[in-house]
Amino acid sequence: MNKKIDFLSIGDITIDAFIRLKEAEVHCDLNHDTCMLSMRFADKIPYENVYVVNAVGNSPNASVSASRLGLSAGLITNLGNDRNGDDCVQSLKKDGIDISHVTQHKDSPTNYHYVLWYQSERTILVKHNQYQYKLPNFEEPRLIYLSSLGEHTEEYHNDIAKYLKSHREVMFVFQPGTYQMKAGTDRMIPFYKRADILFCNKEEAGRILKTESKDITDLLDRLHALGPKRVIITDGPRGAYGRDINSAIYFVPIYPDPKPVLERTGAGDAFSSTVSSAFLHGMNMQEAMLWGPVNSMSVVQDIGAQKGLLTLKKLQELLSQAPISYRIKKVRE
Repeated sequence: MNKKIDFLSIGDITIDAFIRLKEAEVHCDLNHDTCMLSMRFADKIPYENVYVVNAVGNSPNASVSASRLGLSAGLITNLGNDRNGDDCVQSLKKDGIDISHVTQHKDSPTNYHYVLWYQSERTILVKHNQYQYKLPNFEEPRLIYLSSLGEHTEEYHNDIAKYLKSHREVMFVFQPGTYQMKAGTDRMIPFYKRADILFCNKEEAGRILKTESKDITDLLDRLHALGPKRVIITDGPRGAYGRDINSAIYFVPIYPDPKPVLERTGAGDAFSSTVSSAFLHGMNMQEAMLWGPVNSMSVVQDIGAQKGLLTLKKLQELLSQAPISYRIKKVRE
């Protein structure tokens, strides 16, 4: 890397193809805990349009977010040496991301996901290709952000854990992806113990802890018991809750939407990366949590996880215009 990196993300990258559905139905259980997207079987189903978005994924989204918020950002990721891979690299360059450790693998395809977009929600068909994962040598950043990696990355995770153990002064943020949650807390305990901030949504918290508890305080405390210094749980349009180092719990509502939500892809990534970036800008827990919902609000007004990400100037402008109801509330001392 050519200069000191503030915000270094590690995780898989993909292309998202958004397929906007016209004819579908959603069926939910009585508590709306589980919903199913339904379409006619063995039939031709019309769709409205397709939007292709390059260089996305939890970790790439986080790096782009940090870059737009005025931080130097890099990404460690793997992709194919194909046209899709080239498109992703060019997209990262345009957002000012250090691509020194973006590795394109010969004869391997770039990840390509299909997003079934219905109303304001999305169902994503995912496939993580296998690469020869290797942690490169890099200059120590201020923060490392680890998120979604595919299966068959056990040794790669071991190498990342060893790096974090030997570089204690680096701030570490963990936003577990599907495989990392599926692997279980025992396998991922080095990352939970090392995390300065752990991010997940309410449903993911239950999945990580293998519990049906819906009590936010209980979920925060049980996640904290795994080892992270701070835990933040998002709850969609109901806001977010954070447990600070001193065990205080805070609540932040969503930032008011200026118009109806277009689609929600990337809202969680925008929140977690923006809160993390706020810490690098010198904010405390309460101040940082106020930053996150502003970027999430902006992202859901556009298609895909990155188009709506804000600059630091615009985010601060929106914060200054926030209604009096947009404030942090202390839930527990």
